[in-house]
Amino acid sequence: MAKTITADDIRQSVADNDVRFLRLAFTDINGTSKAVEVPNSQLEKVLSNDIRFDGSSIDGFVRLEESDMVLYPDFSTWAVLPWTDSQGGKIGRLICSVHTTDGKPFAGDPRNNLKRVVEEMKTMGFSAFDIGFEAEFHLLKLDENGDWTTQVPDHASYFDMTSNDESASCRREIVETLESIGFEVEAAHHEVGDGQQEIDFKFDDALTTADRVQTFKMVVREVARKHNLFATFMAKPLQGQAGNGMHTNMSLFKDGKNAFYDKNNEYHLSNTALYFLNGILTHARAITAIGNPTVNSYKRLIPGFEAPVYISWASKNRSPMIRIPSAEEINTRLEMRSADPTANPYLLLAACLTAGLDGIKKQEMPMDPITSNLFEMSEEKREELGIKPLPATLHSALKAFKADKLIQDALGDHLSSSFISSKELEWAQYTQTVSDWERNKYMGY
Repeated sequence: MAKTITADDIRQSVADNDVRFLRLAFTDINGTSKAVEVPNSQLEKVLSNDIRFDGSSIDGFVRLEESDMVLYPDFSTWAVLPWTDSQGGKIGRLICSVHTTDGKPFAGDPRNNLKRVVEEMKTMGFSAFDIGFEAEFHLLKLDENGDWTTQVPDHASYFDMTSNDESASCRREIVETLESIGFEVEAAHHEVGDGQQEIDFKFDDALTTADRVQTFKMVVREVARKHNLFATFMAKPLQGQAGNGMHTNMSLFKDGKNAFYDKNNEYHLSNTALYFLNGILTHARAITAIGNPTVNSYKRLIPGFEAPVYISWASKNRSPMIRIPSAEEINTRLEMRSADPTANPYLLLAACLTAGLDGIKKQEMPMDPITSNLFEMSEEKREELGIKPLPATLHSALKAFKADKLIQDALGDHLSSSFISSKELEWAQYTQTVSDWERNKYMGY
């Protein structure tokens, strides 16, 4: 759970660490981290929720005529960042929720929305929605102008033991940097693709973990630059290579115990876990729009690269959408393998939690688990088993989202409307783009 930090603790930390600037971070509809930065002379205004900004320029926020927004910092997120300004002073960071000028939580803030859904969960008697994200990323070389290229710094593969190549050195510094600001890093290793990395940090409640994945992305990008590398969380940055996933490990807690665990059931999954699982599977196509929110996301969700393509679940089998890892009681969980790290973590968790809780309310069991490789199964066999595909394009996923009232409710009216508008625009821009592949294929016609 989040540690308790007071306003006096922050004042003392600012003085002790020579913090000269305060970075007030929040997240837009697309999951992009935004920030207002103020000098330390404004510390008291920060601590009293008195920093305003123009929300009309932020994607998915508000119209020009109602643009004033106020930042409410969450003191538990205070961190002194491990880099300095040009004068050697430190930068302090607080993650904020966005409020309107009358003090009400702004409905268009993804972080506020997740807090709302978590409170609904608590009315059902659950105390925590614990989450572990596994956000993969690629390291790419920079050119002489400091721009990204598609050249990779290594050609290692899954769990390859490297010592002093550019990727390994960068990965170690990322881990050290994360630990210096309070992360508990559990593992770091090379992934399947050239230049592809994974760093896993400890599970925590949904809001804390969503905050941390945003901080994680910031640290990865900053440290990569120091190594003359570019870090990307794009779902499929390199053709023919493995894409970047963000496996989402989920469990519910009640009365201090893991509500997903039952030692007497198969896979040690409780009925609560199975009902929750069925809720996710039932709303999987709409959730995919949120968990895989870019045109490029669907170039990862194809057979042959371990990313799931079909709505199903299994224990040891890694081809379905949801896997049940072997674990002791406290770590019993569902691992959703479909999402990628371009997803807005606050929206993704709100959608998954809402779908799962709806499954618990309805108390319906999921389909039977899959024991064979779905990629080798015939289409007829999949139809016989009732296994449906995930959406193959952003356009199809968005149609599923627009048809699913429950998942729209998970985001609320404001965020749902903003999300649909943003993704429809993205799809329209994509369909009007002529690629090099098309020119090479069709120019001679």
